[in-house]
Amino acid sequence: MKIAVRYFTRSGNTQKIAEAIGAAVGVPALPLTNALEVPVDLLFLGSAVYAFGIDDAVKNFIGGLTPEQVSKVAIFSTTAVVTSAYNQLKKLLDERGIPVVAQNFHCYGKFAITHIGRPNQKDCDNAAAFAKELTQ
Repeated sequence: MKIAVRYFTRSGNTQKIAEAIGAAVGVPALPLTNALEVPVDLLFLGSAVYAFGIDDAVKNFIGGLTPEQVSKVAIFSTTAVVTSAYNQLKKLLDERGIPVVAQNFHCYGKFAITHIGRPNQKDCDNAAAFAKELTQ
């Protein structure tokens, strides 16, 4: 199975989770400024929610994907307030005709004075377990 991990982060929270996922599945976790060089069976895609929306860079990355490049996507996210980025990312991926797995990973990320210390080691361990489950 060909796997890739791409993420967008402003604060480092999503990067931390992406790196845990990448380590668990044995591939580098790269910022989404790194295009997919070869087609993948599974793309782990991570983002946070900023002021209740996802960044334009994430929207542009998804807009450039095709079903020929990506067989399916697993979403992971960090947020300070809302539940996750899953619904927003899934909607964009559905519009591109790219399947999204039902399981997703979300944890809180530090923002200002909220969720200090998150994502923590337990969050990273849970993200790694999520990735391993999807790739077995």
